[in-house]
Amino acid sequence: MHYSISQVATMAGVSARTLRHYDEIGLLTPAAVSSNGYRWYGRSELRRLQRILLLRDLDVPLPQIDAVLAGDDDEASALRRHLTIVTAERDRLDRIAATITRTLDDLEGGDRLPDEEFFRGLDEGRSQLAATLEERFGNAAAGTVQTGTTHTARWTRDDYDQAAADGRELYARLSRARRSGVDPTSVRALDLIAEHHEAVRAVWPVDPAAYHALADLIETDPQQRDVVGAEDPDLPLWLATAVRAYAVRRLDHG
Repeated sequence: MHYSISQVATMAGVSARTLRHYDEIGLLTPAAVSSNGYRWYGRSELRRLQRILLLRDLDVPLPQIDAVLAGDDDEASALRRHLTIVTAERDRLDRIAATITRTLDDLEGGDRLPDEEFFRGLDEGRSQLAATLEERFGNAAAGTVQTGTTHTARWTRDDYDQAAADGRELYARLSRARRSGVDPTSVRALDLIAEHHEAVRAVWPVDPAAYHALADLIETDPQQRDVVGAEDPDLPLWLATAVRAYAVRRLDHG
């Protein structure tokens, strides 16, 4: 049985545009294309799409997915490898979740998190950020995380706590501006974003291009979006727009 591109898109929870893109780059070729240009997919294409989406869920870049699938010798062994990857990722996220839980207990007056555990959690967070930057912007962008780590090498736990408190206070002011209807590209908003830019530079030496790119992470990266939108789910989009405007108007990006 063959399915149309719209049927496959509905079943897989992706857009038809995504499926057309996969076809254009040779990642997922339809079983047949009719004379009117309609794409049709069979069961083997659905299985391949499943593997593609599994790897995308693990944030594997599309070129690497193509290489992984090209090396698959049979479907069962490929799925076993995917299961190993998924299980390892689950375990990694469980470790990060446990660290966050212990940190919350510490902040809310429960058992104090040992300092070595506190900094281990920070290291895991940095590693995740570096991986995200490398995938989206290349090795040079990921290297800036290490430079930022050097900048904060002498920080104590109190320094990190103060930076976190300052960040929450800044996000609260940004949220109040957003809720009051301040245009994210206005002078008033950009004056506030100047504080955000300085706070970012204190821990991560971003240049204008990197700061502009940060807006994409604020909008789309779950970790960054959760931090920014912890108290105001609509703040990430507003802040991303303001960051882009600041990079262009105040930092002469582009």
